[in-house]
Amino acid sequence: MSQTGEELERAVTAARGRLEPLLQEVGRVIVGLRPLLDRLVIGLLTDGHILIEGVPGLAKTLAVRTLAGAMQLHFQRIQFTPDLLPADIIGTQVFNPRTGEFTVKRGPIFAQVVLADEINRSPAKVQAALLEAMQERQVTIGEQTFPLAQPFLVLATQNPIEHEGTYPLPEAQVDRFMLKVKLNYPSRDEELLILDRMGRISPDLTVQPMLGPGDIDELRRTVDQVYVDEKINAYIVDLVRATRSPSEYGLDLDGLIQYGASPRATIFLKRSAKALALLQGRCYVTPQDVKAMAPDVLRHRVLVTYEAEAEELDSDAIISRILLRLPVP
Repeated sequence: MSQTGEELERAVTAARGRLEPLLQEVGRVIVGLRPLLDRLVIGLLTDGHILIEGVPGLAKTLAVRTLAGAMQLHFQRIQFTPDLLPADIIGTQVFNPRTGEFTVKRGPIFAQVVLADEINRSPAKVQAALLEAMQERQVTIGEQTFPLAQPFLVLATQNPIEHEGTYPLPEAQVDRFMLKVKLNYPSRDEELLILDRMGRISPDLTVQPMLGPGDIDELRRTVDQVYVDEKINAYIVDLVRATRSPSEYGLDLDGLIQYGASPRATIFLKRSAKALALLQGRCYVTPQDVKAMAPDVLRHRVLVTYEAEAEELDSDAIISRILLRLPVP
């Protein structure tokens, strides 16, 4: 291995050595949910927003708040409700009768980690208030535009769409989320541990700060250096293109996919695979890294047809077929 490669390997090993204590500290409060915690860290390392879906009571909110505390990031929680207004998120202009001028009152979006709790409890016009912040990392109030602090991450939770009182997220909103993570119920052993840890009237939910915003910048630079072979790049492109034109790749999915994944999926899949490789202590990406991240990157970008729904096939099932049949380099 060349000297440059040795330096990269040392940097990746050092980065993993800093992230593992962080995850262990968060694990003192959060039982299980390691895949979710890994994805939250991947989002921070790659500057990508995350949508978390699961039934109420799975500690989605607690996981986000705990991770933000362990990383010393300014945290704000926005509870989305049917009567929420866009100004309640981004802020508004307030008239001062003494001076006859308007002053800007900033909303909770001006934080480093913003938890949009139960985002699909609010209608589309409220959800759209996040669009500019998520894409351009800025907020416009009146005629003024304000840059947001870095790092800036939106972590949104939502209940399954079939639950009463929910609104589907607009496609432009969904596509801005790098990952969509689905949560299931804990195992029996995990639930026993949850009962032991959280069964008290006042459980200990405090965590020690392990990293800071400056550390995130350094870790992001290390992620950028993780090596991706040209064959892996081609595999990522083929995976995403197969969701749009499955017949080109010999996949019998005609009539099952309404819309395929956007070019954002190609970018996010590469970024997330690099971050996953770093979390596992490797300075290079393998096809397995891509396959591991593909469901989270693609599931909210692949829209299935009514025919697929009639066959009880969702986007996860379609993605599984593509991953199974597409040749791996």
